[in-house]
Amino acid sequence: MSQRIKIGIVGVGKIVRDQHLPALAKDQDYRLIAAASRHGKVEDIPNFPDIESMLDAVPELEAVSLCMPPQFRYDAARTALEAKKHVFLEKPPGATVSEVENLKALAAKNGVSLFASWHSRYAPAVGAARAFLSSAKIKSAAINWKEDVRRWHPNQEWIWAPGGFGVFDPGINALSIVTHILPPMFITSAVLDFPENRAAPVAAHVTFRTSNGLPVTMELDWLQTGPQSWDIVADTDKGAMVLSGGGSKLAIDGRVVHDEPEAEYPMLYKRFAEIVRAGSSDVDLAPLQHVADAFMLGKRNVVDAFFD
Repeated sequence: MSQRIKIGIVGVGKIVRDQHLPALAKDQDYRLIAAASRHGKVEDIPNFPDIESMLDAVPELEAVSLCMPPQFRYDAARTALEAKKHVFLEKPPGATVSEVENLKALAAKNGVSLFASWHSRYAPAVGAARAFLSSAKIKSAAINWKEDVRRWHPNQEWIWAPGGFGVFDPGINALSIVTHILPPMFITSAVLDFPENRAAPVAAHVTFRTSNGLPVTMELDWLQTGPQSWDIVADTDKGAMVLSGGGSKLAIDGRVVHDEPEAEYPMLYKRFAEIVRAGSSDVDLAPLQHVADAFMLGKRNVVDAFFD
């Protein structure tokens, strides 16, 4: 495929306006030719109420980027794959592990590419952190991912519904990084704080062990105001590593060794174009599996009600 990939976008919400549209506008690999959404619209291209009407009206589409909430993504992805369109899945790739496994099989059956896009893995300092840790002996690690839900997800009721992930919506970003830079790990215990009026947690306290027995802890909090914390730290024989800013800055023993501007979504679309042209898929389920395990093993702790 040498020409621009004709792509449509489904689910025109905040993340699409903030990230997807700017990334696509600057990427010479794509031509955005249609959009589908129940509420939002994209200017200067045809807009449709759902993916079915978009695919019927614009058969020349080669790929779709699915950005609706995860509870509603499977049916849209299945529709696109069965129409032999390449599919980009916003994170998390689905509401359950099993449905994404099924989508992988459908993509292979229909000869198209499926991409589970973990945007935080493409943060600028993640590769440097992975290289450092691969050369060091890790003693322990900790994840501290604390942000203000009212700032990042204002009035988004779907995120509090069953399947909406709650605090694991940002927390899965941290998991997408640690599953890329640390040895394989497994949850040993979890406590999930559920507001008394919500069906998803507002905080989580999780412990892991790696395949070689190293301890890893994770603290997630959705009520942190002021400066936000998106940090992964590791104690190693080569010094203390701090990957901060959601993966944008790397410091070793307090000395910054990598710090670049964020460009996650342009890198995601670059990767999607690579796998589309190669006829392959890229679907890593490890971050989603950890979230599923946390809900399976986690103790439910009821806390004060949450109101926007």
